[in-house]
Amino acid sequence: MSLAEQIKPISYLKSNAADIVKGFATNPETIIITQNGEAKMVVMDIGAYERQQETMALLKLLSLGRRDFQEGKFQSADDFFNEMDAET
Repeated sequence: MSLAEQIKPISYLKSNAADIVKGFATNPETIIITQNGEAKMVVMDIGAYERQQETMALLKLLSLGRRDFQEGKFQSADDFFNEMDAET
């Protein structure tokens, strides 16, 4: 389904909330809700939301790791494993 078909006015949300929830079972496409012609919110399936949150968390970890690497905050794998062996 095209993005244009997923844009709905807030009045559609108000009058079709139950149908929207039921519809996510067969069509989990995100719906963009507008108010006065402007996009104001997104309604999405909980599964899609959870996957998006997991993706964002992974991207944040990658970003933090990249920053640490650029700042020289890392050690070789051999040093890491030697340190772990020393602790046990």
